[in-house]
Amino acid sequence: MHIAILTFEGYNELDSLIAFGVLNRIRNSDWRVSIASPTPRVGSGGGLVVESHIPLDEANAADAVIVGSGRRTRELVADQALMSRLQLDPERQLVCGQCSGSLVLGKLGLLAGLPACTDSVTRPRLEEAGVEVLEQPFFAKDNVATAGGCLSSVYLAGWIIARLRGIEAATSALHYVAPVGEKTDFVRHAMGVIAPYLHKAPVTT
Repeated sequence: MHIAILTFEGYNELDSLIAFGVLNRIRNSDWRVSIASPTPRVGSGGGLVVESHIPLDEANAADAVIVGSGRRTRELVADQALMSRLQLDPERQLVCGQCSGSLVLGKLGLLAGLPACTDSVTRPRLEEAGVEVLEQPFFAKDNVATAGGCLSSVYLAGWIIARLRGIEAATSALHYVAPVGEKTDFVRHAMGVIAPYLHKAPVTT
């Protein structure tokens, strides 16, 4: 299984890197998590530079994709050349939008008829595009999921793990990253958020 986290110039560190850390709690040889970017290196809004593992186009073949957020997402969706490189397909992939990453899903036509979650800054932009924005941290329908707020990235990661490896694996990964002394409550809450959207059987190979 290959999970790609789309990370662009001006990216939000919490959105991309928390998801990266939680997803990497799965230690199977067939499990790979990659930062996918349009350039070899990208800098965050706070100045943290990371190297991409794969070029943007390779995310089109991943089993799951998280479109991360950042300060320049509105510029990204207006860049036709860049957007044309993304051929995401919920028929064969789990496709997720984190905060302003939901704008990218909307631009690609992947939110047609679906409500979405996003951050408070992005909300007006999604609503202008005709998308109903929910006042909640996470929502999923079939293979498309969106999350709002930086720390909601744990819900996206947990949902992906549950879908691809099962609920036990998701619970274990979330337990690992949970604060000491709060692990039981943290996991119970997180799984309670994503559980209503796990109606489909886990995707396994």
